[in-house]
Amino acid sequence: MKGLVFREFIDLVEAKFGDDIVDEIIEAADLPSGGAYTAVGTYPHSEMVSLVVELSRAVELPVDTLLEVFGHYLATDVFANKYASFFTEAGTTIEMLKKVENHIHIEVMKLYPDAELPSFVFVASEDNRHEFRYESSRDMAPLADGLIKGTAAVFEETIEVEYESHVNDGAKFTRFFVTTPADGT
Repeated sequence: MKGLVFREFIDLVEAKFGDDIVDEIIEAADLPSGGAYTAVGTYPHSEMVSLVVELSRAVELPVDTLLEVFGHYLATDVFANKYASFFTEAGTTIEMLKKVENHIHIEVMKLYPDAELPSFVFVASEDNRHEFRYESSRDMAPLADGLIKGTAAVFEETIEVEYESHVNDGAKFTRFFVTTPADGT
């Protein structure tokens, strides 16, 4: 997992819970890296899991809730600022989500060729209900849920998100259903 993600997680924890909590979770997680992350470095996913678990313990919030909050933060406070042109070009939440796999991830790979990105593929739309398929060895669907909701917040759109996890022939994936209002707002 890229150090950029760790850095943003630490920034979020510091902003929401304070420096003392950051120090507490890094110490409690007993990380091989010591909690020192460079944006371009690559670190084991297990370190992120340890940090989130320790944060959950420290602030008494469920891990899934914290992952969703982190995803929302990444969309609204990080990606919308650093990559505003992607949002402007897309114009809507659904169009932005449709661009993740074949546009945004390609650009990310140019910057970070060794990044292990999840797959997030548009499947189909029926009326105002849009299906996406998420696959990742890290299985962080709540983080993807937060990213989707955060993207809608950037566009100031109202959406509903439902998701369900599946296992098919040993492969794990999650189906996301994003519903927009019938009038498109």
